[in-house]
Amino acid sequence: MPHRVAVLALDGLLPFELGIPHRIFGRSLEPAPGNKGAKLYEVVTCSVRPPGPVRTDSDYAILVEHGPEALATADTVVIPASYELGPVFEEGRLTDELAAALALIRPGTRMVSICTGSYVLAAAGYLDGRPATTHWSSADHFQRLFPRVRVDPDVLFIDDGDVLTSAGVAAGIDLCLHLVRRDHGAAVANEIARRTVVPPHRDGGQAQYIHRPVPEPQFATTTAARAWALGRLDRPIQLRDMARQESMSVRTFTRRFREEVGASPGQWLTQQRVERARHLLETSDLSIDQVARDAGFGTATSLRQHLQAALGVPPTVYRRTFRASADTP
Repeated sequence: MPHRVAVLALDGLLPFELGIPHRIFGRSLEPAPGNKGAKLYEVVTCSVRPPGPVRTDSDYAILVEHGPEALATADTVVIPASYELGPVFEEGRLTDELAAALALIRPGTRMVSICTGSYVLAAAGYLDGRPATTHWSSADHFQRLFPRVRVDPDVLFIDDGDVLTSAGVAAGIDLCLHLVRRDHGAAVANEIARRTVVPPHRDGGQAQYIHRPVPEPQFATTTAARAWALGRLDRPIQLRDMARQESMSVRTFTRRFREEVGASPGQWLTQQRVERARHLLETSDLSIDQVARDAGFGTATSLRQHLQAALGVPPTVYRRTFRASADTP
């Protein structure tokens, strides 16, 4: 059976964020010739009330066909943001209606929030003593309201195993793609990203707010340097060589790179090499030594250290996990 995702629609919801899980999970298919594989997820939208209309923050309501009982059948519950959280946002407590709905969720269900949906998770106690994030503009208020939560206001999303939180809007796309990648590998996630026309991977630790996401015309960008580096990940890449692609000093290039990307050149290179290694481990029969060389890590030991740091597993275990997943009907 496909993994069942229940999206909880609350009054005052943002339609864009409500649609993210449907677009990412709902279009995820098993790899197959012609992209005709079976669906990997079943996505349903539910309300805390019996089926009926739910208000949005726009000039229309949506008709939700499932009540809170859908939460009891979910493997993953996603809670998008809402602008009408009432006592949840103001006092840090659940309404009776919301508490009754959340009580239907089975133990062990994966819990996910997008943007200020994190307030619901925190009010329900899911985030006590755990790291979490939310939209940067609400981070201070969130921390004051929920002092037991370890709030990180600077990252796109946080994966704490069975509870995941993301920053606002587009970070919800990043988090959902991350979950597809975690569940089914980089190849499936990359295909969804390609069809959605979004970047296939933005690391969760990347900054929420990038100072110059769209450079002004008079400023040079670091786009050419990144394209140059992606074309030669299997070879040594020095910071001065990347700066030379943009005719900048190393100091200027490093500052401009962080402003545009939200990470240092070294962090970004490591992320890209980890993604290359994941793809090769999932889709090829290359030896671990060859994967390490092709991804730019040089040695199997270096690859093992970086993959362990990024994913928590060594290359052989990662390959075995996704090969077993692909071989299971």
